[in-house]
Amino acid sequence: MTEIGIGIVGGGYMGKAHAVAMAAVGAVFDTKLRPRLEMVCASTPASAERYRAAFGFARATDDWRVLVNDPAVQAIIIASPQETHREIALAAFALSKPVFCEKPLGASIDDSRAMTAAAAGQVNMSGFNYIRTPASQFARQLIADGTIGDITWFRGEHTEDFFADPARPATWRTTGDANGTMGDLAPHMINAALALIGPIASLVAMVETVHATRPGGTVTNDDHAQMMCRFANGCMGQMYFSRTAHGRKMGYAYEITGTKGAIRFDQEDQNALWLYRAEGPEATRGFTKILTGPAHPDYAAFCQGPGHGTGYQDQIIIEARDFLRAIETGAPVWPTFQDGLDVAQVVAATFASAQTKSWVDVSKF
Repeated sequence: MTEIGIGIVGGGYMGKAHAVAMAAVGAVFDTKLRPRLEMVCASTPASAERYRAAFGFARATDDWRVLVNDPAVQAIIIASPQETHREIALAAFALSKPVFCEKPLGASIDDSRAMTAAAAGQVNMSGFNYIRTPASQFARQLIADGTIGDITWFRGEHTEDFFADPARPATWRTTGDANGTMGDLAPHMINAALALIGPIASLVAMVETVHATRPGGTVTNDDHAQMMCRFANGCMGQMYFSRTAHGRKMGYAYEITGTKGAIRFDQEDQNALWLYRAEGPEATRGFTKILTGPAHPDYAAFCQGPGHGTGYQDQIIIEARDFLRAIETGAPVWPTFQDGLDVAQVVAATFASAQTKSWVDVSKF
């Protein structure tokens, strides 16, 4: 086993998740590289020290440049606001340090392009954790194996209700395109669509703000959006994204229809996958609920009991394992910065289509 010093920029929601994952990944997956929580960076010295003490880092700083340039920090996780991603990633790559960057990759399509170009030949990963559930990994296998035949239709959504109440005050999330629903929730489901079905060739979309004003300010970004799309393989698709969908807490869900069957999944029941096979007597046909267990991807490392389930933090631990594997082997491990850029291109195409009210070719972005 070999130790590797980890630096995390950002100690909030995702910073904590990655710190916990790096502390646990060695025991869960028996990785050859064993992370050492070397340094955490936050916006003030006080918050950085608080995160250091709470998460078990050796040191803390309020300057990401100090973290990136420190020789004991050998790999970097970017879990800070989107507007900071580009500068941090480019500085880390200039020192040939591996970088894991949370989604969205950049605050703009230009940021994402620059980051992907800088990542060429270097260890890089983009953070899309939901697609890593054992159930969704199994769905990918079923599709790749042809279990449900040729894919003809895809419907996906990422819907939550944290801004459904118009009386909720304005925050940093209600300004800037990268902080709206298209920058926050949509990338996850777009990433799922690309992983499960393949590239999106064209789309037509609507992007709207439901509550234009909130206590404390004007909302300048989007609350919800929808699109119809055509995948490169000919499959038809629909997607909807919302942060104002009453009753939805983790509405990352998809339905996939093929010529031999269908698949359904809902993250609010993340340890179950529904599979329909178009075979056998009509009287016995129906969706089968498959509870995940040790027979499914990455489940056994967490639990030996079928149906006992994995959770949100486990998805981040799987990401940590993949990042360490990429560092160890030097080989790309999905999803890379290029995959993050692919998502950013679809997001850019969505905004463009909403403005022109027309179908657009995703490859142009």
